[in-house]
Amino acid sequence: MEEITKVVLDAMGGDNAPTEVVKGAVKAVKDCEDINVILVGVEDVVKAELKKYTYPGDRITVVNADEVIETGEVPTTAIKRKKNSSIVVGLNIVKEGMADAFVSAGSSGAVLVGGTLLVGRVKGIERPPLAPLIPTEKGVSLLLDCGANVDARSSMLVQFAILGSLYMEHVVGKKNPTVALLNIGVEEEKGNQLVKETYPLLKECKDINFIGSIEAREIPAGGADVIVCEAFAGNVALKMLEGTGRTILNIVKEAMMSSVRTKIGALLVKPALKEAFKKFDATSYGGAPLLGCKGLVVKTHGNAKMGEIYNTIMQCRTFKKENINDLIKARFSIAEE
Repeated sequence: MEEITKVVLDAMGGDNAPTEVVKGAVKAVKDCEDINVILVGVEDVVKAELKKYTYPGDRITVVNADEVIETGEVPTTAIKRKKNSSIVVGLNIVKEGMADAFVSAGSSGAVLVGGTLLVGRVKGIERPPLAPLIPTEKGVSLLLDCGANVDARSSMLVQFAILGSLYMEHVVGKKNPTVALLNIGVEEEKGNQLVKETYPLLKECKDINFIGSIEAREIPAGGADVIVCEAFAGNVALKMLEGTGRTILNIVKEAMMSSVRTKIGALLVKPALKEAFKKFDATSYGGAPLLGCKGLVVKTHGNAKMGEIYNTIMQCRTFKKENINDLIKARFSIAEE
C-alpha cells in the first residue's frame, strides 16, 4: 500500500462549513485509500454532519475545537487569543508532525499568519508566498505572491520565482517552466522601484527560466508559467481575473436566454460551452499553497464547496508524493551555505 497522506481540514472555516468540507473529506477517503482526513471543529456539529454519509470510519477522525476565528478579526490577535480555534488547533497538528497538510476556507489573514508563526518557515525562506494556480488559454499559470506579503523586497521575489518553478515542475508537471515578472510594460527599464531592483536579479538567477516582464493582459493567454509579484499587485490581478470571468459568464448566459432563437442555439452549443468554461474554473485546481512553510498550508476560497475541497485534498496528496518540501529544503539549504 502507498504511503498515507494525512490532511487536516478546518471544518468550521468558510461560508459553506461544515457541510461542504465534510462532503469533500468523505469523497476523498472513498476515492483514495492512501488519504486520511482529520476534521477540526466543534465535535458535535462535525460528527452530526458525518452521520449523513457512509465512509471508511477509520480514515476520518474528528478533533474538537470549539472556537472559530471570524474573517473580520485581526489575524495576529486572533491566533494568540483563540488557542482552541479550528485554525490554530489544525495548524498545530501539522506543526507537531501528526499530519502532512492543513486546508482552510476560513480567515485568509489567520491562515497566513498562523502558517508562518505556528508551522514556521523552511530555513532560508524570507517570507512564504501564497501561490494560486490560474486557469489560462494554455492550461494553468502560478501567481505568487497573491496575498501574503504586501511589502516585499527584491530578494523575496527571487525566492518566489524559485519556489514557483519547483512547484510548477514537480506538482503540475511543467518542465523548465517560464518565469515572468508582473510589470506595466515589457521593457526592462519600466516599473516601480521594486520591479526595477528585481529584474536584474531574476536575469542572473540560474535556477529559473526567466523570460522578462509580463503585462497583466497577457496572463489569461498563458504568457508565462510562473508570474512573480508582490502581494498587492498579485491580489488585484487575481481578483480582476476572477471577476472578469464571472462577468463574461453572466453576459453569455443573459445573451443565450434573450430570445427563443438564442435559447434554441444555447441548447446546441451548451455541451461545448460547458467544456470550455470548465477549463477556466479555478476551483478545479485546488487551493493556494503557502509555499515555504515547514508543513503544507493551503487556503481555499471562502465560498469553497465540495469540489474545491476535494481537489485541494488531491493537491496535498500530490505535494507529498512529489516531496516538494524536501526539494524546497534542499534548494534553500544550498543557498544558506
